[in-house]
Amino acid sequence: MAPRKHFLSIVLFLCASVLLSGQHADGTDEPKVYIVHVKQPEGENFSAAEQWAPWYSSLLNRDTAASRIIYSYRNVMTGFSARLTDKEVEAITAAGAFVKGANANGNAKGVASGMAPRAHIAAYKVCYGDECQGHDILAGMDAAVDDGVDVLSLSLGGDSEPYHSDPIAQGGFNAINRGVFVSCSAGNSGPDHSTLSNDAPWLLTVGASTMDRSLLATVKLGDGQEFDGETLYQPHDFGSKMLPLMYPNANEQSSLCVSGSLDRFDVRGKIVLCDRGQNSRIEKGQVVQFGGGAGMIVANAPADGYATVADPHVLPASNVPYAYGLKIKSYINSTASPTATIIFKGTAMNTPHSPAMASFSSRGPSQITPVILKPDITGPGVSVLAAWNDQTFNMISGTSMSCPHLSGIAALIKKAHPDWSPAAIKSAIMTTAYVTDNSRGPILDERHLPADFFAMGAGHVNPPNAIDPGLVYDLTPQDYIPYLCGLYDSTYVQVIVRKHVDCSSVKSISEGELNYPSISVTLPANSSTSVSYTRTVTNVGEPKSTYTVKLDVPKEVSAGVTPTTLSFNEVNQKQSFSISFRRNGGGSGAVQGQLLWVSGKLEVRSPISIKLE
Repeated sequence: MAPRKHFLSIVLFLCASVLLSGQHADGTDEPKVYIVHVKQPEGENFSAAEQWAPWYSSLLNRDTAASRIIYSYRNVMTGFSARLTDKEVEAITAAGAFVKGANANGNAKGVASGMAPRAHIAAYKVCYGDECQGHDILAGMDAAVDDGVDVLSLSLGGDSEPYHSDPIAQGGFNAINRGVFVSCSAGNSGPDHSTLSNDAPWLLTVGASTMDRSLLATVKLGDGQEFDGETLYQPHDFGSKMLPLMYPNANEQSSLCVSGSLDRFDVRGKIVLCDRGQNSRIEKGQVVQFGGGAGMIVANAPADGYATVADPHVLPASNVPYAYGLKIKSYINSTASPTATIIFKGTAMNTPHSPAMASFSSRGPSQITPVILKPDITGPGVSVLAAWNDQTFNMISGTSMSCPHLSGIAALIKKAHPDWSPAAIKSAIMTTAYVTDNSRGPILDERHLPADFFAMGAGHVNPPNAIDPGLVYDLTPQDYIPYLCGLYDSTYVQVIVRKHVDCSSVKSISEGELNYPSISVTLPANSSTSVSYTRTVTNVGEPKSTYTVKLDVPKEVSAGVTPTTLSFNEVNQKQSFSISFRRNGGGSGAVQGQLLWVSGKLEVRSPISIKLE
């Protein structure tokens, strides 16, 4: 009998937890043979080997899977054997499993995990260099749907386009038609209004907000004033010695510390104040460092207000709010020999007024359909501890960070409620969101003013409550067709929905008439005519339950709901109600309110955005 060779074993739970066992890592890229044990996903009944093949291949690199897999098993065990490198075994690291001692440069230490640590992740490359082309994005979405994913997470986007010309809108519609939830970044072009992308109503559009964690770096001036800022780079040997402080504001380029602009200045051994904008914050530090500078203060631009970011700077630095930047500049102008130092205080928790909206988070209203409130939701997207390709963790900011948070939460809801549609999952996320911060005030924007719905959508995601929303506003893919026929002719609608549509035989509806979890309405000037919408809710909570309406609108508007009580006798029962709005006199601009259906501790909340023309 030939001696039995030792095979390394991996146990995988598709769409569930990931466990690696018998892993032999010697630091080489030499492939070794592994037996991969796979737990069949709940609700699936795969019998033929060809049914398992896509699942097995999705665990590996799509380009090399066929050559790496040796055998597929289905009778004596479920799984496959494959030749894998140590890095490939780790990558199988990847669905957000719990990582003890996670940190970035020694900061934000703790146990890290993804939103859905028992999920399986399949990644699809659609960007090459700095370019993410539409045809590549569609190919990635197509492959993911073909592989049977439950959630598509797209941390990319571009300018707002008509849906028939937008590959993400097109691919997203046909993904939700296959039951796949689609979560997308709103974009990083805030705080100006109408800057968001990925605004189709069948997509979840995600803004970015802060967490209650700061990485403090306090600027101390020669006159004793202190101003808190943030940085990821927290050196322990910077000391407290006061250093010369300068603001190179000979022209706009030098004040921004762009490449080559400091050549005429002697910055050696000094702390340099640079204005935020044009080039990246990290590049500013590189410019200062190249000139021999000892440190840097990045002062926010007016648009950034109080929204600071903890960046991995190349030298001691602190990003301070706009108001603090003005005070630092005033001090520089008040003395012939200004000095400063930076005191690095590391990780601080329970930051007041958290969460708050990020200044860069793109704002609504949508350019395509402004009466659909966008973004839909906000989530953590500032100074996020994130897995990184060339190091263990990094600190990253952007709606590209908040989008995966919502994608993971959608996966958790899908796991708890596998029969829910993408629209029902979206509704659960939106109607359970919260709009107050940890200081018990409204969520603030970068100006320290209450954030409006065009910044935060329905509010900040509340994962535990989203699992049990009580009621949902559901939509089928077919329900979007009357809305699309109100926007485009039949040819364009067919491009989006991939089937024959004759809009001349379809009664079109306005965007406000969609059964959406949020409500937007426009009230014309000098008109006392009311505007009414109908909404339908589905009971997904207790079989026997009663909800009572609570309506909160500004004084410029009168509103009413009929009926004021909704009673249910069984799960999945539907009830409809109408809501009407009318102006109370003059005024113009945007105002907002909220509609709540309340049953005991459950509150099903819909944000209301009202435009007074």
